[in-house]
Amino acid sequence: MTDAEPSSPSSAASADSSCAAVCSTSATAAEASPPPSSVCSTYGGPTASISSAAGRHFLGFIAALSHSVRGRKISDPVPPFSQTVTSLLSLLQALTSWIDEIPPLPHSARYGNPAYRSWLARLSTEAPALLLPLITSEELLPATDELLPYLLDSFGNASHIDYGTGHETNFATFLACLGLIREEDYPALVIRVFVAYLELMRRLQITYCLEPAGSHGVWGLDNYHFLPFIFGSAQLIDHKYMKPKSIHNQDILDNFSHEYIYLACVAFVKKVKKGVFAEHSPMLDDISAVPTWSKVNSGMLKMYKAEVLEKVPIMQHFVFGLLIKWYHFHRSVGI
Repeated sequence: MTDAEPSSPSSAASADSSCAAVCSTSATAAEASPPPSSVCSTYGGPTASISSAAGRHFLGFIAALSHSVRGRKISDPVPPFSQTVTSLLSLLQALTSWIDEIPPLPHSARYGNPAYRSWLARLSTEAPALLLPLITSEELLPATDELLPYLLDSFGNASHIDYGTGHETNFATFLACLGLIREEDYPALVIRVFVAYLELMRRLQITYCLEPAGSHGVWGLDNYHFLPFIFGSAQLIDHKYMKPKSIHNQDILDNFSHEYIYLACVAFVKKVKKGVFAEHSPMLDDISAVPTWSKVNSGMLKMYKAEVLEKVPIMQHFVFGLLIKWYHFHRSVGI
């Protein structure tokens, strides 16, 4: 972890405002645009990168969400929900209810229950109708074709029956590209919407035995997720009693994991991984030695940029269009 200080509130909010503006204004031009496509299908996999503006705006959105929950517990009150937040929660509630309606099939392998494909097939069929309540502006109507792939790719892959940080990033991108989310909604986006998304994904992972996609294995934070560690460390900044090393206190995990996302993630890791924590999760163990949550949070943001947003094996499957643009260059000529 680095010792760099986290982004200032003003810079994070400024970057996020730019992101919202780019997403909402770009939507008006989407009507005549071709369908969004992945880097791999468009460029055949050459060296490329997210344009510096798009990268800054998206990371600024994540930083602004993170800053919005500093010192907040999951149960803390939030401003009244906008229609967008209400619709997002209804969407996630509907998806969660499908798990009970589509039980896992008898399956002997460690990973990959085929019933998951039925769950995703239902999502593919019903996604346009689920998305409609979120299109609260005529400006966003032409962007539906771009928003749909981000939503559909937020819950894993049907072919491999897996899920990873790339799918999680699709969900965050989906939120960013809705465009009309108000800044006062940010706390609710994290401790209501994202928490509901995380709970849904945990159920999918356990019920259908999803394989970790692109997992770093023993050296990763979590076999599936990254963003909860960013948001969760922000919640604990300046906490009077709990420090990064507190994750080793089982009483703290038992009593406070329902209030703090970071602690819930550690508790989940301990539940699904057996053995000595320092052996099956050495990175989380090392991070627990960092003196402050502020340094953990700033380090997590930098790690997310380097280990997710800048990793070709993850981003080559990400789709780009007018809402999120891809800047292509050729290494040999440096264009």
